[in-house]
Amino acid sequence: MSTPSAPPSLTTAPAAGGMALPPMRHKTVLVIDLVESVRLMATHEAQVVALWRGFVHFATTQVLPERGGRLVKSLGDGLLAEFEHPAQAVRAALALHRHFDEANRDLPAAQQLYLRAGINATRLYVDDTDVYGHGVNLAARVADLAAPGETVVTASVYDAIVVGVDADVQDRGESYLKHWPEPVRTWAVSPVNAHTPVVRLPTPAESASDFRPGVAVVPFETRSHAAEQFVIGELIADGVITQLSRSQDLRVISRLSTSAFRGRGTPAAEVGQRLEASYTLSGSYVTFGDKVVITAELSDNRRNEVVWAERLAGDTLDLVQLESELVTRLSEATSNAVLHHVVQRSLVQPLPQLESNALMLGGITLMHRSTPRDLQRSQQLLMAVIERHKRVATPCAWLAKWHIMQVVQGLAPEPAQAFREAIDMADRALDLEPNSTLAMAIKGHALCHLGDDVGASRQLLEQATTINPNDPMAWLYMGFWNTMWGDPALAVEACERALRLSPVDPQTYYFQMLAANGYLVADQLERVVALCEASLKHNRYHLPTLRVLMTAQHELGRASEARDTFNTLLSLQPDLTVARFLGYGSASRLRQRGANALRALGLREH
Repeated sequence: MSTPSAPPSLTTAPAAGGMALPPMRHKTVLVIDLVESVRLMATHEAQVVALWRGFVHFATTQVLPERGGRLVKSLGDGLLAEFEHPAQAVRAALALHRHFDEANRDLPAAQQLYLRAGINATRLYVDDTDVYGHGVNLAARVADLAAPGETVVTASVYDAIVVGVDADVQDRGESYLKHWPEPVRTWAVSPVNAHTPVVRLPTPAESASDFRPGVAVVPFETRSHAAEQFVIGELIADGVITQLSRSQDLRVISRLSTSAFRGRGTPAAEVGQRLEASYTLSGSYVTFGDKVVITAELSDNRRNEVVWAERLAGDTLDLVQLESELVTRLSEATSNAVLHHVVQRSLVQPLPQLESNALMLGGITLMHRSTPRDLQRSQQLLMAVIERHKRVATPCAWLAKWHIMQVVQGLAPEPAQAFREAIDMADRALDLEPNSTLAMAIKGHALCHLGDDVGASRQLLEQATTINPNDPMAWLYMGFWNTMWGDPALAVEACERALRLSPVDPQTYYFQMLAANGYLVADQLERVVALCEASLKHNRYHLPTLRVLMTAQHELGRASEARDTFNTLLSLQPDLTVARFLGYGSASRLRQRGANALRALGLREH
């Protein structure tokens, strides 16, 4: 198709009779023509016509329908098609180029057929039979820049595709086009070569110090074609990414990266491979008046399987709230599903077969389940990570916390010795990474419990919160320090800050328990009970939660409730005595209040 200076399809003026202009829409236009069509028709007319008719049939029955394209017109040696999205047009052009590959293998060089294509995305006048506007002219002009077998695109197309997913590109710089007022920047696009190794910088998932599973949240798709509905998918993705990114246990892919996959139907496994994410969250939504129904699914990208799916319903306006109930429910369900999937694998698979992130996350999660069996498996998983990555601080820091959890669950024969082992392991982490706020916070927490060096404990926690003001664990332990040794008001403030920083943390019950201790020393006993009851819904066997709940119930005069909690406590820790409870940190007013409640309920001293 030789491109005329003004193709018939490019009429922009209304008819003489004053017919109204068709509506303007944002479209992507593909102009594709046969290279040297005049010469080929003159010398091999019948052959070229037969091959071209087969090409048009292939385009109209396979390529365009599969990629959401509409044939606007066929001009005998070229096509004009329009698409909703530039990625669809690019993939269609690349598929159309391949059509003549097989035929060309049997033809002499002088008779081989090649296409050239130009693509531009712009606002056009569109009706049922044609498209109009200077944007179509531009697509035809950039097609003239293409070599045989090549597709050239404008900046509006380049900006909308994902390089390495939709196509590979080569920058052609600026070109001066006929009858065009200013130079136009163009790129040549070509198929992504899956067989060529990609050279890239290491990502956090590949680094030796970050074992968190990556999660990619792709903007949710609307089942409605109404343009005003598209923003809802962005709101869902933005909200979930924001909440999940506050979790210390997950590595959440940037919204700027995941938005490139919206509307492409890209398989979750491919999204994960491109973004170095272990899991992909995707879904769709539909609105009914002021209600929205969301269908979500979480895929394990390594095994190409759906590990969780759910339908949620709520108010559309809720999605624009700072504390959206729908977003919170979806975020919590996603976080829990990832953790559950990882932990289940860590429980049944041999350690050598588990990835380091599964070992680490399994160790952290099982540590907080509080049963002896889970704590034992947690230690095995963390020790395996340390053995694999001897020069990495993070697993050492978590093993330090494991020693603390042994004590608070009443499973350490010598609590003071266990705290010292926690300090030693935290020091090992700090030797490897002096600025590890996690190791600082855990060491400070162990010192806080011992009560031997309260000043050093506070100094470490202040240092951790200064280095990383957004570390929820550091703030949580700073709150607990104030609970035991400092200002009750500051205890409440720090614990609430920790809760806000980690709204979907799998250890939420642990955060709630420590916050309850803060409210206990602040004498806000009803708040203590509410936090403890919320905590126990997630972990009914957590002894520290039961102890602080029992103390608050006793001080509120709820004798029957306090007695029930006390009996539950003894059933889980039958060797508990007042002396054992006061075996460390006995100078703390918090410990003394707990001991008084235990005595009043009849616990023996020794």
